[in-house]
Amino acid sequence: MNTIIVYHSTHHGNTKKLLDAIKEADPSVTLVDITKSQPENLSEYDVIGVASGIYFSTFHKEMLEYLEKNLPEGKRVFAVYTCGAMVKTYARDVKAYAEKRHCEWLGDYGCLGWDTIGPFRVIGGIAKGHPTADEIAGAVEFYKKL
Repeated sequence: MNTIIVYHSTHHGNTKKLLDAIKEADPSVTLVDITKSQPENLSEYDVIGVASGIYFSTFHKEMLEYLEKNLPEGKRVFAVYTCGAMVKTYARDVKAYAEKRHCEWLGDYGCLGWDTIGPFRVIGGIAKGHPTADEIAGAVEFYKKL
């Protein structure tokens, strides 16, 4: 399966830790940091992963704007994310873009990640020490089951 994962992972690199483990498990995966490069043609890939930290209950704004412009029709799509608190699934916007483009939604994997955004900075952040080795392994297992 020809897979690309486009991602936005800043601040503590929580999401990138998950993706690096996925890449190690499957070296054929292409990882693209959209803060450095924004490929316009994703149609050559069979499977498109979308990954980001969560910012105020959603994927990074730049990631969502990128998807709006570049997600091709009819692909298989999944999401990976890290967040300060696991209160719900945060992939709803990515799933909505995928459905709008008649893509097959493969699911999402989310786990905790150290969060020092906004008011959490004052107290040193939340979810410090995350993602853990088990959470990283969980991302790899999720990917392998696709």
